[in-house]
Amino acid sequence: MKSPIILFALALMFLSSCSTPATKRAIASLEPPKAKKVEKNLEKFGDVRVDPYYWLNERDHADVLDYLKAENAYFDENFAPMKPLQETLFKEMVGRIEKKDQSVPDKMGDYFYYERFEEDSEHEIICRKKGSLDAEEEVLFDANEMAKGKDFFDMSSYAISSDHKVLAMAIDLVGRQKHNIYFLNLETKQFLGEPIYPTTSNMTWAEDGETLLYTTQNQETLRYDTVNSYNIKTKKKQKLYFEGDEEYFAHVGKSRSKKYLIIGSGSKESTEHLLVPAKKPLSTPILFQRRQPNHEYQIEHAGNFFYILSNKDGAKNFQLFRTKDEKHTGIKNWKIVVEHRPDVLIDDMSVYKNFVALDVRKNGLTEIEIINRKTSKISTLKTPEASHYIASQPASNYDSDWHRYRYESMTTPPTTFETHYKTEESKILKIKKVLGEFNTDDYVTKRMEFPSHDGTLIPASIVYKKGSLPADGSGAPTLVYGYGSYGASMEPYFSTNRLSLLNRGFVFAIAHIRGGKEMGRLWYEDGKYLKKKNTFLDFIAVAEGLEKQDLAQKGAIYAMGGSAGGLLMGAAINMRPDLFQGALAQVPFVDVLTTMLDDSLPLTTFEYQEWGNPNEKEFYDYIKSYSPYDNITRHCYPHMLVTTGYHDSQVQYWEPAKWVAKLRDLRNDQNLLLLHTDLASGHSGQAGRFQSLHELAREYAFLIYMQEHHSDKRACSN
Repeated sequence: MKSPIILFALALMFLSSCSTPATKRAIASLEPPKAKKVEKNLEKFGDVRVDPYYWLNERDHADVLDYLKAENAYFDENFAPMKPLQETLFKEMVGRIEKKDQSVPDKMGDYFYYERFEEDSEHEIICRKKGSLDAEEEVLFDANEMAKGKDFFDMSSYAISSDHKVLAMAIDLVGRQKHNIYFLNLETKQFLGEPIYPTTSNMTWAEDGETLLYTTQNQETLRYDTVNSYNIKTKKKQKLYFEGDEEYFAHVGKSRSKKYLIIGSGSKESTEHLLVPAKKPLSTPILFQRRQPNHEYQIEHAGNFFYILSNKDGAKNFQLFRTKDEKHTGIKNWKIVVEHRPDVLIDDMSVYKNFVALDVRKNGLTEIEIINRKTSKISTLKTPEASHYIASQPASNYDSDWHRYRYESMTTPPTTFETHYKTEESKILKIKKVLGEFNTDDYVTKRMEFPSHDGTLIPASIVYKKGSLPADGSGAPTLVYGYGSYGASMEPYFSTNRLSLLNRGFVFAIAHIRGGKEMGRLWYEDGKYLKKKNTFLDFIAVAEGLEKQDLAQKGAIYAMGGSAGGLLMGAAINMRPDLFQGALAQVPFVDVLTTMLDDSLPLTTFEYQEWGNPNEKEFYDYIKSYSPYDNITRHCYPHMLVTTGYHDSQVQYWEPAKWVAKLRDLRNDQNLLLLHTDLASGHSGQAGRFQSLHELAREYAFLIYMQEHHSDKRACSN
């Protein structure tokens, strides 16, 4: 249920021919757990829903833990034949990674900061060099040391003080998005006092050398609602801002010019910003522009101007404005720099002393435009491939004449570039190495479009290894990934891990369905609220289209999605269970109606502007009509692997647990249905760079095993 956080899941198969009773017994080697039923009546608008598994939300209750552990034991027993394949896949994935790796250094003041990994380290080591990259390395913090002996460890963010003397680190030790902020003295390498807890990972240093601004959250709903300050010398905490509207999240940042701290508050359809002088962080905040309904804007500062991306006056794809200093920030003073373009979405901006870089999206593909601040000339960076992903990764140096960005495609490994804003000269800073046997020319990538139910053409990015498609046009096993929520765009990215599927003959496709912003803001709006079903039907249309184009093998189409993409999985297999051989749903948001009616749960009220408020009957009826948990029926479902984390704060563990329990009770098949609960992690799973690969290898193993051993069977009862 988390916005733009893009989680990966894998997909499996729905068997295509009827099986004998012996075949059915061979698929699952144990009787599956059977959750007890305790009927709970949920009534709204005179409509009564009976939920027999509502009791599973009683966190830490012995019966709940017993059930989750029973499901894990069932998973272990049935996964045992796949375990050797998981280990093989894990070794393949690790074998492609450059074990001793280092990020591109980022110049801040007199120092060059970077992260590196040792041969077998799970977590980063933060380092710096003073004056020159040839200088002696100074190790600031080795996260692996703090992670020792902990079931879960994630250093979500860190920040260097303006005088380069203190390192602040936001560390999650549970996986539930509740962080400790530690302060490390970089001269003595000793921690300063006790950590601040609980906080979020959102923080920034003021320019006074001693004040950190950070956000805290409501401990029940987990909404970011307060911006605080902490002085590392006086140890004094102070509340600077509180956001009282339950549909808004508060956050804090700093302008790239380092002149202002920016306190922001936003819902999914409206934003507001306040300014604080960075050298005087306890000053009274100055309102930039008051929030207005359906007006989203973001700001940056350069020289004597503020730059604003805004969708005011119906400019759905956003325009770029600028206005003079803090005395003229009201909307009436904004002057257009780049006008609204109906075919170009402005996603983001990076502001420098001499230029502005815009991340834009045209025809569903990303581009970067460079604007010379003095001449207003606009140039577009060249991209060598028709299907690609390019995104700004600006370095900290606001005075630089070079803009840093990342380029990749589904066949081209990520490459970090810098380009000069005036001469347009580009240079490569780093190419991500792929160890082992890999040649980009061995793979094919393409972009195709498929008509959805209403005639809208839905793009898909596709990759496969040459020789994978049979000459007879029967197609290959195909994994289709989708998300389609929160306006999050799924990019045609490169993955070394995906090679394990491609090298085994799979086609991989990303469905750019409505609910994301691949084709502009309207693409998002056409996949939310009372148009949400477009998301599901678009995904089905892509899967059907791949089969018609002889790319996907009939009876070997797999679906994959996580979080809100898990909702997509649940809805798609309810609508077309016959289309998919299998599905993998990772931390799936499948009990939409019950969750959205409970405003005591984390993030619920914030989500009203995504799904609609079911306390209004129109939205209640519509959400109920697609909510996966409420629409399970007695038909044959695909093989499924469902995963969750016990400490998940975005999608509570009980949603997938209830979903699986109800599927077991109602489905008309004996296909493999597995639930795995990680009792030590949250929404994003394990955080280490190798630990997470164990999870992915497990999912790939399930997919491949199903294809190899059950692709010609269907365990379906009449």
